[in-house]
Amino acid sequence: MEGQALRRHAGLPVAALLLGAAGTVPAQPDRAAILADLDARLLAGGSATRTLEGWCREHRLAADPRITAERVGGVDKPISAEQRARLGIGAEEPVRYRHVRLRCGKRILSEADNWYVPSRLSPAMNAALDGSDIPFGTAVAPLGIGRRTLSTEMLWQPGTLPVPAELIRHRAIVHDRTGRPIAEVAETYRAPLLDFVTP
Repeated sequence: MEGQALRRHAGLPVAALLLGAAGTVPAQPDRAAILADLDARLLAGGSATRTLEGWCREHRLAADPRITAERVGGVDKPISAEQRARLGIGAEEPVRYRHVRLRCGKRILSEADNWYVPSRLSPAMNAALDGSDIPFGTAVAPLGIGRRTLSTEMLWQPGTLPVPAELIRHRAIVHDRTGRPIAEVAETYRAPLLDFVTP
């Protein structure tokens, strides 16, 4: 039944899913449909940062819906040969790694690993990524970025409680307006994205 609900409601606005035919809020929100809507938005959006900011604003998860990145130090994940092939770079091309938590107010909405090619960014973009907590999508937005999804994984099946800390995991290639890859990202989207849903 949950699977049927997910297929039936995927892509519908959340407001429509939460309201019944008579305009009243049902006792049990359709979490499968809400999660499917979130996943569809993330997959369709060119920037996860912009998608999360829109979600945060729409559902009033913070007074200020801006997304900020909290860099996590002391973590390093070397890039693999397979990742270099997906980015279209050779074995000697420098790659930088960045691990961040994306926040909306006090809520951590996602955690991300990011391997990016600095030679394909501007000096100002590299300086911002090196010296601040700016989200990657915000820093490179002038490149006209888009995404190509490599994999998506649902980590929670709505209908089971309690809701786990992690909901969805995506891996994607981020490319510029010409289609040239600039980064590979692995993103895990977290339970505070559903804090607006009444249990």
